[in-house]
Amino acid sequence: MSQYIDGFLVPVPAEHIEAYARMSSKAGAIWKAHGALDYRECVGDDLDVPDMTSFRQSAGAKDGELVVFAWILYPSKEDRDRINAAVMADPRLNCEEAKGMFDFRRMACGGFRSIVHV
Repeated sequence: MSQYIDGFLVPVPAEHIEAYARMSSKAGAIWKAHGALDYRECVGDDLDVPDMTSFRQSAGAKDGELVVFAWILYPSKEDRDRINAAVMADPRLNCEEAKGMFDFRRMACGGFRSIVHV
């Protein structure tokens, strides 16, 4: 069975990026405690590639917003489903903390099955 990845693209106001990173560090520890293999949150640094759609465009980032590209790695899709259910029930996860930090409706997310791993 192949590994499974949840991927995210999030526009975050620059003034909230440090608080976002602190919140994400807590969330990542919770995901890993429940069995995720890896948890990454990365802020865009070099996003303007000529003749290609930029991550800024894909994220719908506005002036004053940074682009966060994130992923969580799981052993399998079944493990992802089990781990996410456990994380959502974990009292340490505080979704209220994220309110006002970024707009959840503008976050792109999805599950991906791994087809190449070298």
